[in-house]
Amino acid sequence: MISRSVHFSRMTCMIFCLGIAVQLHAQDTLKREYHIKKTSIAPKIDGKIQDRVWKNAMWTSDFVDITGDLGKRPSLRTRTKMLWDDNILYIAVEMQEPHLWATLTHHDALMYQDHDFEVFIDPGGDQTNYFEIEVNALNTTMELLMNKPYRKGGTYDMGWNADGMRTAVELKGTLNQQLDTDTGWTLEMAIPFTALKKEGRVFHPAKGSTWRINFSRVEWSMEMKEGIYSVKRNAQGKKLPEDNWVWSPIGEINMHIPEQWGYIIFK
Repeated sequence: MISRSVHFSRMTCMIFCLGIAVQLHAQDTLKREYHIKKTSIAPKIDGKIQDRVWKNAMWTSDFVDITGDLGKRPSLRTRTKMLWDDNILYIAVEMQEPHLWATLTHHDALMYQDHDFEVFIDPGGDQTNYFEIEVNALNTTMELLMNKPYRKGGTYDMGWNADGMRTAVELKGTLNQQLDTDTGWTLEMAIPFTALKKEGRVFHPAKGSTWRINFSRVEWSMEMKEGIYSVKRNAQGKKLPEDNWVWSPIGEINMHIPEQWGYIIFK
């Protein structure tokens, strides 16, 4: 913290203020935008991303570190693509992963304790009543509704479920086996727009609609200890910090800053 007794010269202030402006501008330009095409043919939700219809959708840019620090380039590639029709938002995900791992099998478990993939959707773009959906490599899901971000006094509702949602995972390797090298996993999601319904708020897009959305991948450092594949811990037994890789960088380790999420524009 800078003491109030410290006075900057005019030149120092100009340089300092300019630095802040450049930093904010750089952060703003990192916000992603994706033009999502409408499809008349629904992809088969089997986790494979092999349906011909997916060829009509472009991949997003590769995910980056959540902080936006270009020096923290993710070691594994993550990217998504999207489509929509009159009723459903379709999401496909491709993730490199040399060591597939997942343990949680109960719906609404704290999925980020495993490697997972997370979707954040704010149809109204007003930072209220937004949705979070998490999936692990066992295709276990967690869903919650946030009335507003935590820093604004927000609370979560784990009673909300994405009714009618379908998800599927394909593993390209063997799960929970550190002794071999895997390729990765892919995920497909079909989220009905009716599942995103909230009183007094638009939940169904039309052509030209713009929503706020972001994606996050949680990746832990792993080790084999006493024959068990688990998260690495320090000398005090505490888990080493996870990596957080995202589509649209936030600027800090906190996904609940919706104004830093990306945009999808329905075409």
